[in-house]
Amino acid sequence: MRALIISGSGRYADPWHPFLATSQKLAEVLIAAGADCTIDDDVEGALARAADFDLVVVNAGDPWRGESEHAGARPEQVSLEGFARALHGGIGVLAIHSAVSSLRDYPEWALAVGRVWLPGISSHPPADVARITGGVFPDGEPVQSFEVFDERYCRLQPVGRIHAVATHLGPWGQEPTAWVTEHGRARIAADLLGHDERSYDSPDHRLLVTQLAAWASRQ
Repeated sequence: MRALIISGSGRYADPWHPFLATSQKLAEVLIAAGADCTIDDDVEGALARAADFDLVVVNAGDPWRGESEHAGARPEQVSLEGFARALHGGIGVLAIHSAVSSLRDYPEWALAVGRVWLPGISSHPPADVARITGGVFPDGEPVQSFEVFDERYCRLQPVGRIHAVATHLGPWGQEPTAWVTEHGRARIAADLLGHDERSYDSPDHRLLVTQLAAWASRQ
């Protein structure tokens, strides 16, 4: 499996998420599962060539966050078309943590990933030891329950149908932690964990990442 990890930088970076460090952790997980991994922090350049890979891992932040030196910037057409072409061709995608608030300029992204972060509505309690309840993949593969130190995203906006494979308890009840869905020929998996390196100290979370990557890439 050829995997491209897109790591947030520039307008896709923020003060809270150490994307370089978590992207390296993700690469370690995927390499251990037999993948050939490339990390690229040129988000838009990487999306332009997404079709060259079996799996694209999006580990990046919100490009529309507040005022910054990057305000008003937009991707070039080659990047928009490259990512659309990859989805149409049946690429596998794994969205990590803040990826649900990212790629806001890409028309296909929100519907493809199935849930998005709404500023002022979506939230999370302070990071702590979270209890994750496992479910099953569409083919019946089980996900085990586990504990991990991480954030628990709550009240994301549904923009498509998803199949939750893990859940957590938030202030408003059970919330999806990880899910899978399809967008045309593409398979999309999402993992809301992964705020920082501590999340990948959990062997069970690393196993979940491996399962999600395998499902998305049809391995």
